Amino acid sequence: MNARSSLRQGILNTKVRYSKLANDDDGYIDLQFKKSPPKVPYKAIALATVLFLIGSLLITIGALLLAGYFEVTHADRTVPVLIIGILVFLPGFYHLRIAYYASKGYRGYSYDDIPDFDD
Repeated sequence: MNARSSLRQGILNTKVRYSKLANDDDGYIDLQFKKSPPKVPYKAIALATVLFLIGSLLITIGALLLAGYFEVTHADRTVPVLIIGILVFLPGFYHLRIAYYASKGYRGYSYDDIPDFDD
């Protein structure tokens, strides 16, 4: 038994499916360029929602403290609340906006732009 026939016999016994390529093929197949469906980063969107809500709450409280709606004994503590609220609000709003536009299918927005936790 020569090596070629034993090799052919081994390939026939495997359960791997092969498809014949076209003769006019230039080395590329359509599957190579097919885009996989987008993976939605649910954890990152949930974190962005939490940041957005906490930032909104801190901005509201800071604005009410600064406006004098609440009686404040230490006025120097109102501005940091407002600044922290803005710093927490901005990334949450930014990532929620990207997630919204990506879900609606706007051109130039995708879920790949949102950093995801490596699961």
